[in-house]
Amino acid sequence: MSTRSRSGGGGGFVGAVKADVRRLHGAWMELVFRRQRGRGHSVMGKWKPETLPQKVAYHAWSALGVLGLLVLYPLTVLGLATRFYAAKLDSTQTRLGIIGVTAIALLGWGLLTLAWGAMSYMEQVDIPLDAVLAVAAASGVATVSTALAATCSKLGGRGTTVGLAYPFAMTALFLPPVVAALVTPSLHPYVLDPSYGFAVWALDNVLFVGGLSEYLRENFTLEGAAYAGMWVGISFPLGWFLGGVVTLANLVRPSE
Repeated sequence: MSTRSRSGGGGGFVGAVKADVRRLHGAWMELVFRRQRGRGHSVMGKWKPETLPQKVAYHAWSALGVLGLLVLYPLTVLGLATRFYAAKLDSTQTRLGIIGVTAIALLGWGLLTLAWGAMSYMEQVDIPLDAVLAVAAASGVATVSTALAATCSKLGGRGTTVGLAYPFAMTALFLPPVVAALVTPSLHPYVLDPSYGFAVWALDNVLFVGGLSEYLRENFTLEGAAYAGMWVGISFPLGWFLGGVVTLANLVRPSE
């Protein structure tokens, strides 16, 4: 067992959780009370409240931090998982470079488009031309979004990565099927109809605050390109959220 595992409180998964929770709670306490995490205070020691008002404030702030951990720590775990898979993708991007990543995306989607185009001319396979155009449109969207995500991740710092790279990566995931469905009526029941149902649910249960749902219903109609706009609008907040939880994970458990 490593020294780090012992200091973390038992090693393994339980020890890692204890270390993370202790670090988060200590950081929370240090927002108001000095010398709480123990690092850098080996001579002076951890500060403890002495007077009754100090004890009341100290324990009230500590209890509030515990409640906050019930929300923050699951987000930290999500951030650690997201960081793990993002690191795998980033490693691949580092080896291939921006041009290489874009070329692979273009090659993969291009081959898919050519395959669908070739099958549409085969007598044994009945694939309409609009389906081929759908794949081609989705290919272009996916390739551009992948290139933008790779460029922002490679050239920018943490702010650019969280603000742009993660959202463009989500766009590369969400937008191609929507673009394909917009030019292929046969895909509507599988892509656009669920999108419409999700939009209704979001307006009724999430965006009702401040009359936002009423404003959207009165000023916008969900049809045509509005579906693509909706998923772009979802991609960016979701990308910011995932980037935020990765940042939280980096604060709790920095990458080695």
